[in-house]
Amino acid sequence: MRLLTSDRETYSVPSYRFEFEPHELDAIHSCNAEHGFAIVKRVIGPEIISDLKESIRQTLNPKGDLARGETRLDTHFIEISRPLLRLLEHDGFMTIQHRLLGTTKLTVHRSAAILKNAGTGVGAWHTDQSLSTAPPVDANDRLNRGNWPNGMWFYLEGTHPTRGGLAVIEASHRADWPGPEGFDFTDKNRKSFHRRGTPPLAYGAMDVPGIVPFITDPGDLIIFADRTYHGVFPHNGTEARNSVGFILRPTDPPFPVPWKLSDETLRSLESVPDHLKRYFDGYTGLDRSWRGSGN
Repeated sequence: MRLLTSDRETYSVPSYRFEFEPHELDAIHSCNAEHGFAIVKRVIGPEIISDLKESIRQTLNPKGDLARGETRLDTHFIEISRPLLRLLEHDGFMTIQHRLLGTTKLTVHRSAAILKNAGTGVGAWHTDQSLSTAPPVDANDRLNRGNWPNGMWFYLEGTHPTRGGLAVIEASHRADWPGPEGFDFTDKNRKSFHRRGTPPLAYGAMDVPGIVPFITDPGDLIIFADRTYHGVFPHNGTEARNSVGFILRPTDPPFPVPWKLSDETLRSLESVPDHLKRYFDGYTGLDRSWRGSGN
C-alpha cells in the first residue's frame, strides 16, 4: 500500500496498478474483474470535454442559477445530449466497452449527467446493484440488475478528494464481500452499511477501511463493477463539478422492462443518426414513476 494525503486526511492507496492507457484492454478488464474498478487515462480529448460541459450547462443550469451546495442530475442524458451520443462513434471509448462486455453488439443501457456545486457534502456509501432476488421496487432497481460495469464515468474537471471526488472500496463487488471491518450492512439487500452499534442508515463519512480515493484528470474514464461500493467526498473546491456516466450492455439476451418508452423518448430516438440506431436496439429508457411489487 502507498499513502495519499489530502485535505488533512491520509488514505492508503493500493500498490497494485489500476491506471491504464486505452490500448491496455486486457489489463483494464482484469483489474475491474479482480479489484472492482479501473481508471483509463486520456480516453477523450479537450474538444469532447468542452462539448459535454456545454451540454450539461444547457441541460442542468441554463439560467446560471445553481446554488452553492446544490446538485442537479439528469438520468436520460443520452436522449438530449448530442456530444454524449457522439461517444458511440469514439473508437477508444467503444473499444473499451467491447472488451469489458465481450461483444461488439451493444445497446445503450443508462446515461446520466451530474452538476455538483462547491459546498456539497458527502455522498453516502452505496452499491448501485444489490444482491436482492426480490421483485424490483422501482425503475432504478430494475435497470441495476446486470453483470456489466455499473460505473463508466467521466469527471470533466478530473476528480480529487478535496472537490467532490469519487472513492470506491476495493474488492467490494464480490458476492462474498463481508463489508468493512467494524460495520454491518444496512439491510438484507446490502445496499449500504453502517458503523456497528449505530442506526442502519447509509454511512456518510469517508473513514471506511479499504477505500480507494480517485485522482484523475479531465478525459480519464473511471470504471467500476456492477456491485462495487462507492461514495463521494465533500466538495470543498470553488467551481462546479461536471460528470457524465454512460453505460452500455450486450444487446443479447434482451433486457425486458415493465414500462413503455415515453413519447419524448420515442421522438428523441427518431433523431438518432441511422448509423447509430443499432445502439438503441432494446433501449429501455427510464420511467422514474414506475413502482414494482417489491415495494
